[in-house]
Amino acid sequence: MRDYELVVVLNPQMDPIQVNATVDRLQRLVAQGGGEITKRDDWGIRRLAYPIHHFREGNYIVTQLKLDPSKTDEIREHLRLSEEVLRHLMVKVEQ
Repeated sequence: MRDYELVVVLNPQMDPIQVNATVDRLQRLVAQGGGEITKRDDWGIRRLAYPIHHFREGNYIVTQLKLDPSKTDEIREHLRLSEEVLRHLMVKVEQ
């Protein structure tokens, strides 16, 4: 298991219930891969550096998770295909 930090930029028009549902789906996917989300930090709606899909703002969610390295591609593919996710970035945390 390695430590990762995941930043997800969601559609800013989503209400808090939809945001929580999206994060819950992500948490279930991580749990199915044998990992766990250790910390979640909601940054809220922030201005983007450039427009993405005609949005000038995005709802930022930062999570720290423990995950088997072989499962990261599955998480990335799920985030890439999700319509409510504008951008995401997963990086390995160096100890």
